[in-house]
Amino acid sequence: MTYSTETHNLSDIWAATADLTTLRHKLLDLFCQLAYQEGDFVLSSGLRSTYYVNKTQVTLHPQGALAVGRLLFPLLPADTQAVAGLTLGADPIVTAVSVVSVYENRPIPALIIRKEAKGYGTRAYIEGPSLPEGAKVVVLEDVVTTGQSALKAVNRLQEAGYTVEQVISLVDRLQGGAELYQSAGLKFETLFSIEEIQQRYRDLGK
Repeated sequence: MTYSTETHNLSDIWAATADLTTLRHKLLDLFCQLAYQEGDFVLSSGLRSTYYVNKTQVTLHPQGALAVGRLLFPLLPADTQAVAGLTLGADPIVTAVSVVSVYENRPIPALIIRKEAKGYGTRAYIEGPSLPEGAKVVVLEDVVTTGQSALKAVNRLQEAGYTVEQVISLVDRLQGGAELYQSAGLKFETLFSIEEIQQRYRDLGK
C-alpha cells in the first residue's frame, strides 16, 4: 500500500500530546490496515503460518513510530538505562523509544544488537553508547513468535556485562515466546496479542 497523508488522515489524534488510550486504538488500527495479512507464509522462525504481520509498515510509518515510542516508553521500569533489540526489526522501535524519552525528560539511549559480529573495526555485536558494567537494559521486539530473536539479544547483552530482566514486544503471536521468557527468568509484556489484532481486523471488515 502506498503511503499517503490523505489516506491516513493526519489529525490531532496522532499529535505528541494525544492521550495514550486513543493512541493505542489508532496504532491497533494501523496494524490492521497496513501490517496484518492473511495467506500462506513462512516466518523467520521457519514455521508456516496462515497470516503475517509486516511490522515495518507500522514501525517505519511516521505516526506509527511516534505511537510506538510513546506507548512503549511508560512500560519501561524507572531504573532503565537503555533499550536494545536485535537488528533489523527492533531498530526503528528502540530509536522511537529513545527519541520519545528525551521529550519525557528522561533520556534513554538505544542499542542495536547485530546478528553476527561486525567484520571490521571494533568487531562488536552491540552498536550504540557504552554503558556502565551492570547497566539495566530492556529488550524491545516487534513480533514475538517462538521468542528466540529477543532471547539472542538478551544473551548478547548479558555477555557484554549488562543486566536484562525484561522483554517488551509490539505483538505476541502466542506461539511460545512468553513461556520461553518465563523459563529464562524474564518479565514479558506486549502491546497487542495477535488475537486482538485479528478481532479488530474482522471488525474493520478487512
